[in-house]
Amino acid sequence: MYLPKYTITTEILRNIELVGAAREVIDNSLLVPAWEAKFKSEAQLRAAHYGTVLEGNDLTMGEARLIVERSVDDYAGAQKAGIVGRERDIQEVINYRRVLEFLNSVQHPESSVQYTEKDLLDIHKLVVEKLVLDDQAGVYRRSEVVLKNSVTGQIGFRPPIHQEVPGLMKDFFDWLNSRAGQEVHPVLRAGIGHYIVAAVHPFVEGNGRTARAFATLILFNEGYDVKKFFALEEYFDRHADEYFGALMEVSNQSLFLKERELTPWLAVFTKALASELTRIKEKIREVSTSILAKKGSKQISLTERQMKIMEYIGQNGGISMAEARKVLSMVSEDTILRDLKFLKESGILSKKGSTKLARYVPRK
Repeated sequence: MYLPKYTITTEILRNIELVGAAREVIDNSLLVPAWEAKFKSEAQLRAAHYGTVLEGNDLTMGEARLIVERSVDDYAGAQKAGIVGRERDIQEVINYRRVLEFLNSVQHPESSVQYTEKDLLDIHKLVVEKLVLDDQAGVYRRSEVVLKNSVTGQIGFRPPIHQEVPGLMKDFFDWLNSRAGQEVHPVLRAGIGHYIVAAVHPFVEGNGRTARAFATLILFNEGYDVKKFFALEEYFDRHADEYFGALMEVSNQSLFLKERELTPWLAVFTKALASELTRIKEKIREVSTSILAKKGSKQISLTERQMKIMEYIGQNGGISMAEARKVLSMVSEDTILRDLKFLKESGILSKKGSTKLARYVPRK
């Protein structure tokens, strides 16, 4: 059975504490349902976009948004939506959107989490649909692969030979499901899971996306779904040198997986999660200050128009009628006034001034 080697450093411990603090705020936040849906959909979009950009995908965030929000299913559908891009790039984003849908639907009871190799294979099959031959999707590789520097062409890392892959993955899953493995903190379990998939490189293609998705599955299943508001992929893309550098640093320590010390990688992984959740925590605090008002124990549900008003106020400290007309350019002035009146009477906003120059600001 595989036994991961690592040290809980002060940095890793601090990152896990930041994760816990942010998780507590996010899980206990009182967001209106429509705003929760917005946070989730934005996280899904960021994961689909940055998770594929990391692998060289050239689609823009706007093009990825069309694929995710319109549930585009194929290249023809993407063209109809006005997306101009390589068929492969479009398929990668479609696939990753489906991976995220899969992660949201497949969850184990938190009290008794057991993972199987089928979980990993199912994720991979979704990741590479229409990108590889059918007999390579959701199947361990039967050939050798190497990782090269995209600039110099030099070989940076040689994963294990294909004959070793099944045994290495079985050893990992045995540890993950063992009592000793389950006693490890979920954030570390997710980080270790990511590393093993990336290092063993069990598939001919799609290993990075599969590794990130499997790590997310562990977090989702083991009490760290954090309302599904986060996307680690964005942090990894914005800090790609740090991300790939840590994976390579650990992988080049030894030819043997069991001898590698994972501490440098776990420092980066926990830092990524702490950074992402802290960012979301602060965003929720900002939004909550603007859009939440309590009447007893009830939350006030806001319409899409009202949320746009509150988002503008959150960014600018207040809003005038002239500004509101720009924010809601397709809406009549009477409708805007009704929305502002509702927000005022609900105790969310207060009105400063009584002329056309009046400004609506968050109620203290």
